Amino acid sequence: MIKSLFLFLLAVLFWNCTGSTSENIEIKIASELESDLKDGRLLLIFSKNHEAEPRFGINDNVGTNQVFGMDFENFSSGKPLIFDPKSFGYPVENLHEIPSGEYTVQAFIQKHETFTRSDGHTVKLPMDQGEGRQWARAPKNIYSTPVKVNWEKGKSLTLDINQIIPPVEEPQDTKYIKHIKIKSEKLSEFWGRDMFLGAHVLLPESFEENPNQYFPLMIYHGHFPSDFGGFRTTPPDPELGDDDYSARFGIYGYAKMQQQEAFDFYQKWISPDFKRFIIIEIQHANPFYDDSYAVNSANLGPYGDAITFELIPHIEKEFRGIGEGWARFLYGGSTGGWEALAVQVFYPDEYNGCFAACPDPIDFRAYTTVDIYQDQNAYFKEGEFRKTLRPGHRNYLGHVDAMVRDMNHRELAIGGDKSRSGDQFDIWQAVYSPVGDDGYPKPIWDKYSGEIDKEVSAYWKENFDLRHIMERDWEKLGPKLEGKVHIYCGDMDNYYLNNAVYLTEDFLEQTKNPYYDGKVAYGDRAEHCWNGDPNLPNYITRLRYNTMYLDEIQNRFLKSAPKNFNQKNWTIIK
Repeated sequence: MIKSLFLFLLAVLFWNCTGSTSENIEIKIASELESDLKDGRLLLIFSKNHEAEPRFGINDNVGTNQVFGMDFENFSSGKPLIFDPKSFGYPVENLHEIPSGEYTVQAFIQKHETFTRSDGHTVKLPMDQGEGRQWARAPKNIYSTPVKVNWEKGKSLTLDINQIIPPVEEPQDTKYIKHIKIKSEKLSEFWGRDMFLGAHVLLPESFEENPNQYFPLMIYHGHFPSDFGGFRTTPPDPELGDDDYSARFGIYGYAKMQQQEAFDFYQKWISPDFKRFIIIEIQHANPFYDDSYAVNSANLGPYGDAITFELIPHIEKEFRGIGEGWARFLYGGSTGGWEALAVQVFYPDEYNGCFAACPDPIDFRAYTTVDIYQDQNAYFKEGEFRKTLRPGHRNYLGHVDAMVRDMNHRELAIGGDKSRSGDQFDIWQAVYSPVGDDGYPKPIWDKYSGEIDKEVSAYWKENFDLRHIMERDWEKLGPKLEGKVHIYCGDMDNYYLNNAVYLTEDFLEQTKNPYYDGKVAYGDRAEHCWNGDPNLPNYITRLRYNTMYLDEIQNRFLKSAPKNFNQKNWTIIK
């Protein structure tokens, strides 16, 4: 009798803690939006900001909106989706722990498509729709009009998905800027469907008037560009005032400043004594991210080969590029900085120099603040009697506002456990990891707990740890990389990327037969993404990527270009 009473009281307690607060959330979808909906991820987003759409307010900071996510498959037309209250959330993990109060709430569906890849795996992933794989802005994704609700535990809620994101408008060609798009045979074969690469091409002054001139190629790597950036043929908009504020840089009038820099670049570009060359910005968004990291990958396919051997030769043939490795230069920052160095390392004969600013981790002993080889857990630094969360983001004073766990849990809520968030740690994992048994990237660590998989870290080391690869293969690579490697980073990089640069510099400075003969430089107290100028603030130099490295490139030409190359205007007559 006593035992039965105890079990009854325990059941009542359990019911009060769980069952009585079970939320019933129904997501209805307008009939006209159901036609191509089959698989996807449903997000439920809460916000205390009643002026902005909740989908645009999810971030790593303490001011983030709340999001929960769940996958669904084989959607049945005419039936609502029932949101699973056990779905994982960020920053609050459990739906029943959301405090009572007034919120603006929105439901959002990121659609998944089915890919039957040449490696034998069938996977379901969100396809880029021309926006650069940004889930909150991707055409064809659908969402509800935000509504205010008085939320309380156990609440029933119905949301109506009645909006669809429209197609992206393609940019138009101008005198100087051309846009190309080609089908990649290599990528199409891997993905089992037509896959494309694009580029925005900035042509030199007098290109049409001089049909016998051929030009070197500057390849700018970075995140997905909607059009060629930082080039403007008209002065700044006179209606722009100085009252707009850049929170990132803490200054007013930044929009006007950006337009002025773009116009100044145009004026330099057309001046008679400016170097003549072609600049390209590549579009290579894919089902995992806004770009591919420009290398061959088990999960993404042969993007390195596709860019180097399909896209770039096509551009050079179309726009009179010289078409040889000595006349191609790589540059970029952050993601683009890693790509510039990686492409130079993996294709040393095809390019004649890289200028890698604030690169993503180039030595995985400092994978941001994690050593994936020695550490057991990515989220915690552990001792015998306590453990401490690892920092993920800081300012120039070292003040931390996000932890590595925060950043990964946000991705877990948005994209689930198959690297589908379209964000930073997931794309690193997609690029660097082997394919798992389920066809998705094998996790470097458990996305929830942070426990590191040492078999995966060993694979990363041999295939994508750029410092390790250079050191391992220096006897073969060294002669091909001599004078080509230039790395720049702020010593207070927000994502601790300078730590991997320090380790890489240690190796480069000890190289022999040959000495690497490049450059590594640091910006004092400079944040992400310092690119090499010690005399100007970062908010200016980041607008001058296209002109910053021209002196170094000219020096490289003097050492390596053919004797008949015309240094005066960087052209060669054929």
